[in-house]
Amino acid sequence: MHSFWRMLQTQRWDDHRYYHHSRINQSLHLLSALSFLAAYAMVFSNPAAAALIAWLVAMVSRQAGHFFFEPKGYDAVNQATHEYKEQIKVGYNLRRKIVLLAVWAASPAVLWLDPTFFGMFAPHADGAQFVRHMGLIWLIIGCGGLLFRTVQLFFIKDVQTGLVWLTKIITDPFHDVKLYCKAPLHLLRGELIDPMGGEQRA
Repeated sequence: MHSFWRMLQTQRWDDHRYYHHSRINQSLHLLSALSFLAAYAMVFSNPAAAALIAWLVAMVSRQAGHFFFEPKGYDAVNQATHEYKEQIKVGYNLRRKIVLLAVWAASPAVLWLDPTFFGMFAPHADGAQFVRHMGLIWLIIGCGGLLFRTVQLFFIKDVQTGLVWLTKIITDPFHDVKLYCKAPLHLLRGELIDPMGGEQRA
C-alpha cells in the first residue's frame, strides 16, 4: 500500500510539473475539475446529463488548456523536451488524446446515421432523446477510455502502474481544485507561467 501511495504521488507530481506550466491551463483545469465534480454528483441519478457535463464542459476546457495554452518548447525547469515528455507520459499524451477525442467527436454522426447505435437503443423519438442517447454513449466512451488505458498499462508497465493511473484520473478533480484554486488570481496579476518552484506536492 505504501508503494501504491508513493507511485500515486509521483504520477501526480510528474503530471503537474511537466504539463501544467501555463496559468491559463491551470485555470481551465480548475473549471474542468469543478465540472467533473458536478458530473460525479449526478452520475447515478442522471448519467446522461453527467456525461454531457463531463465531455462538453470538463473535457473541452481541460484539453483546450493542454492543446492551446501549454508551452510546447524546451522545458528549462525540468530540463526536458516536449518530445521526451510525450514519450514518457503514463496516461494519454497528446497523440493518444487526439484519437480519443476523434472517437468522441465522431459518435454523434454515427448515432445520427444509425439511431439504434448498433442495436443499443430504440430509435430516438425527438431531439431530447437523441441528446440523452448521446450522453449515454459518451459515458461509455469515457469509461471505455479509462479501462482501455488501464489494461494497456498492465501489459506495457505493470498492474500497479495501471491501477495507480486509474486512481489518479478518478481523483484528479479533487486534487486539481486544491492545486489550482489560486490560478485565476495569478492570471489577474499578469502571471501567465507558473515558476514551478518548491518540492513535490501531494
